Amino acid sequence: MYLKKISLINFKNYPAAELEFSKHINCLTGNNGEGKTTILDAIHYLSFCKSFFNPIDSQNILHDAPFFLIQGSFDNVEIDEEVYCGLKRNQKKQFKRNKKEYTRLADHIGIYPLVMVSPADSELITEGSESRRKFIDSVIAQFDREYLETLISYNKVLSHRNALLKQIADSRKFDKEALEIWDIQLIELGKRINEKRKYFITDFIPIFQKYYAFISGGKEQVGIEYDSHLNEKPFEETLALALNRDRLMQYTTVGVHKDDLEFTINGHSLKKYASQGQQKSFLIALKLAQFDFIKNIKKTTPILLLDDIYDKLDDLRVKQLMELVSSDNFGQLFITDTHPTRLSEIFSNTHTDYHIYKIANGQIELEHSNG
Repeated sequence: MYLKKISLINFKNYPAAELEFSKHINCLTGNNGEGKTTILDAIHYLSFCKSFFNPIDSQNILHDAPFFLIQGSFDNVEIDEEVYCGLKRNQKKQFKRNKKEYTRLADHIGIYPLVMVSPADSELITEGSESRRKFIDSVIAQFDREYLETLISYNKVLSHRNALLKQIADSRKFDKEALEIWDIQLIELGKRINEKRKYFITDFIPIFQKYYAFISGGKEQVGIEYDSHLNEKPFEETLALALNRDRLMQYTTVGVHKDDLEFTINGHSLKKYASQGQQKSFLIALKLAQFDFIKNIKKTTPILLLDDIYDKLDDLRVKQLMELVSSDNFGQLFITDTHPTRLSEIFSNTHTDYHIYKIANGQIELEHSNG
């Protein structure tokens, strides 16, 4: 499966653009701010129905334009499939596959698996637990539809329970029976999410450690620990013990919506004790392991997007990484860089088909095609 071409209208800084891609390697070069990353984000839209960078769809419309449109054509085992994403200001987003509109965007997730590596990944280390939960969920949801449905249901029940807690505080009348209705559902759904996350992390860690060893040269030991209230006590007991605090705070303070991942290096906190280079290697290993994991489960090779990879690694590590991802194990690859000659020098020795595009002043030009 690979993306054959993409068309944009009024998407971010592009009034109009159209590109045809190599089934293997596609390099997008140009100065910062020219729109290289925008192309990657449009590809991300075709897979996840949303931007990697900005969750507010309307803010991705070109300034003063009335709408944006993204269309992509995928070769899926010799069959062309069309994906359409369109948004008019102040209207609902339209998302179609083969001209059939989705009633639920969740039904599209996992059809065209994709992994994005970006400087924004640093949030997985520097920001709060929500970023790390999103990482777990984004991986599992691409191969497990039941998990995604359970997660959506859990968040709906959680919202209802929080609304009831606020209502109880406002009215000063405790409605035990109404709360128990939401508690029963929250406990059942939370347990299912917790179990799947535990199984995933257990299987994921060895793959992640393999990639970190490759990138770092095996100099350090890294680890991931899954932290959850449900790992300490049964959810029923944890929720009951937290009731007084929940009533005081007017929201649910315990549950899988508070889960976190602890990243370690040589047994210590990655955030506190790892160098910048070690943190970058850790993040890339996470994403390559995500790629490998999804590929093995789905038996489909995800599209891999590498945004500004030189921001993360030195020249030698980039060369090693490029040689790895240009192998047959990795399918279609998109890379951005400010220096076209760096990527050309690497891929000219790999005997792999590759396209190099130059982006400047809103114009995209195919500068080199090898295959």
